[in-house]
Amino acid sequence: MLIFTERLILRPWNESDAESLYKVVKDPEVGPIAGWNPHKNVAESRDVIKNILSGEECYAVCLKSDGVAIGAVELMLHGHAARTHNDDECELGYWIGREFWGRGLIPEAAKALLHRAFHDLAMSTVWCGYFDGNTKSKRVQEKLGFVYHHTCEADPVPLMNEVRVSHTNYMTQKMWQDMNM
Repeated sequence: MLIFTERLILRPWNESDAESLYKVVKDPEVGPIAGWNPHKNVAESRDVIKNILSGEECYAVCLKSDGVAIGAVELMLHGHAARTHNDDECELGYWIGREFWGRGLIPEAAKALLHRAFHDLAMSTVWCGYFDGNTKSKRVQEKLGFVYHHTCEADPVPLMNEVRVSHTNYMTQKMWQDMNM
């Protein structure tokens, strides 16, 4: 499935995206704040595409101008989310390369996935979270209209072999409808 926004194409990841993925996720400013290590080589990025970025609602975020993958946005469904195990709820996740920070691209991509979640997939609630200190992710969620739910003082981050403080926000279908009327 392809999803088009004003400036973006959201599309499934392909193994051929491994080099562009590596280019943005080798940066130590991108992954660690989201809970994963920078990639060491293109082969690792290819493996991540095959095994992690392969969810049924995981999309490469690409600029319309060149179609190159610069980030990811995903609705984690059917128990694959850390914040819910209900079939009518999902979790929104996202990241983007540092070169593209501050341009409103992730809020634009996430808005399209919220539409998909509530309109096409009939979700009742979408959950989203961020680790303490990730002010950019917090700001994205505020812009989208997510509401604070709770803080976890000891959230395991297995890929980093550590425990962090995390904050969880949510949006219901009614909240989304009220914002989009």
